[in-house]
Amino acid sequence: MTQQQLAEAVGVSRQTIIAIESGRYNPSLEVALKIARIFGQPVESAFWLTGEA
Repeated sequence: MTQQQLAEAVGVSRQTIIAIESGRYNPSLEVALKIARIFGQPVESAFWLTGEA
């Protein structure tokens, strides 16, 4: 899946996906849940609170 395809599926811009991937942007809970659902993973597998990694 490309960044553009993920962005379209989630309803955000490709730049937002890039910022999330690089750690420059923390997604909203809704966006995090959508991303996790798309990949069939629990949200905790991709996102965590700072200091818990």
